[in-house]
Amino acid sequence: MRTRWIALAVVAVFFGALCGSLLTPQPAAAVSKEMIELQQQVSQLLQGQQDLRSTMDSNNAAMRTLVQQSLDSTSKLSGEMASLQKSVQEVQANTGARIDTMTQQTQGLSDNLSDVQARIGKLSQQLTDMQNLLQSIDAKVSGPPPAGIATAAGTEAAPGGGAPSPAGLTPISADTLYQNALRDYTSGKYELARQEFADYIKNFPANDLASNSQFYLGEIAYAQGDFRGATIAYDNVLVNYPKSLKLAASMLKKGLAEIELGEKASGTRDLREVVRRFPETDESKRAAAKLHELGVPVTPRPAAH
Repeated sequence: MRTRWIALAVVAVFFGALCGSLLTPQPAAAVSKEMIELQQQVSQLLQGQQDLRSTMDSNNAAMRTLVQQSLDSTSKLSGEMASLQKSVQEVQANTGARIDTMTQQTQGLSDNLSDVQARIGKLSQQLTDMQNLLQSIDAKVSGPPPAGIATAAGTEAAPGGGAPSPAGLTPISADTLYQNALRDYTSGKYELARQEFADYIKNFPANDLASNSQFYLGEIAYAQGDFRGATIAYDNVLVNYPKSLKLAASMLKKGLAEIELGEKASGTRDLREVVRRFPETDESKRAAAKLHELGVPVTPRPAAH
């Protein structure tokens, strides 16, 4: 545009000079020389304009090429990002499954350690009971059996008035039964562990570890994909053992099982209750993470006292 104005100005000067030369008589040679110079200047300006236009066309072509290359790069990058996001999601899914397995095993080992520590505290009493039992056996072997103890079937009454056991055999203790069940659970022998935990609840319903046994019945059902049975087992902990140390874990796993069943409303409600009632616990953090994964807002409130 600027070049065009310059060309017009030169042409105007040219015509002005031409008119002036016409009005002012000059020698023919001088007029011819000036005309030639003006023509040369006009030609140079027109050539400069042509060169400028060629340069602009070339620059525009280069810009279009760069823009197209940028679009191609952006499209390629978007495809790579989508592939990467898919890979990350797959890794997260696999990692979540491994974390659940590790959490389950760690929880079992932690409970096992706590129970071992409790058993160590009771070791002295157990040794005393064993000595008394040996003394009782020695007395029975050395003397006639007391009246009413021997039966026609060759059995004797179990201590505490429980079910009779075969003569000479001692009924399994609560600690031994629980330890056997926990060991079988952590080693993956779910059916055997299920029977042992059920026996513990049946024979020792008032013991502190009865609620733990009920919780592990839910864990076994969850591990086997029986999410309906798992919710029932976890709910039994919440209803029947309000002072259990497994309340937070039972409520968390119940909510997760409900989500697996497609019952999102009740599942998210239970997970929010975990966050509300048990803040700053591992169960609360896991519940909040699951709610975030589901796109459900977490608004924890102080637990009621």
